[in-house]
Amino acid sequence: MDAQTTADEEPEVEATSLSLPSRQRRRSSASITKTSNKRQQRREKKKKHVAVEKIAEAASAIPQPMRPFPLLVCSIGNPGAQYANTLHSAGHTVLNRLAERLGYPGFRKEKSWGNGLLSTNGSAAPAWTLWQSTSYMNESGKGVVSAYQRFLQQQSQDGGRMVVVYDELESPLGKVTLRDGSGSPRGHNGLKSIKAHIGGRPFWRIGVGIGRPVSRESDDVARYVLKKMDANDKRAIEGSVDEILGKLKGLAEG
Repeated sequence: MDAQTTADEEPEVEATSLSLPSRQRRRSSASITKTSNKRQQRREKKKKHVAVEKIAEAASAIPQPMRPFPLLVCSIGNPGAQYANTLHSAGHTVLNRLAERLGYPGFRKEKSWGNGLLSTNGSAAPAWTLWQSTSYMNESGKGVVSAYQRFLQQQSQDGGRMVVVYDELESPLGKVTLRDGSGSPRGHNGLKSIKAHIGGRPFWRIGVGIGRPVSRESDDVARYVLKKMDANDKRAIEGSVDEILGKLKGLAEG
């Protein structure tokens, strides 16, 4: 009986011993398959990540449209009816014509803007602020800089640009010149005053030619710049507005 039992049991033991490697092989195969799947998933994930990075890189390389810079356009001259429409106040004449051309409202006195005259168009384009000095020419700087500071306080992180419009002696009547404000004032007392107060901050300037007298004597020059414009003078100076408008648009666009 014992012998028979032993004989009968031996095949079962043998069968069991033969079946173990088979299960191990199945487990090993499943493990390999699982590992392979994980590797494949990692590769796919990496490919997707690389693809996303390439798309982001390509998107960043596309030039983004620039938002136009807000402008503060200032004119300098001499105040009051006595000096209105004189050659030395050509900047004011130009700014009045520019406001009309843009459809801006009339100028109003604003103490918080350097005690100057202000005209804005609200939220409509272009985002320009027009400002006229009410100081005498050789004292322009303080008011201009005060207006510039107030203007910058109202801007976003993009900031803005200031442009000063003024009369330019020795330049042909109605000729328009655009220059960096850091350059020489060329004897212009209004520009000298601005440079003395602005502390090196950048600005632009647009000169409008008012011609020149034959004489170079200081008294003759003073009489010339303080004389009232005649019809020809006014036509030439107001006629410069289209060119000035183009230069302002160029500055606003960067």
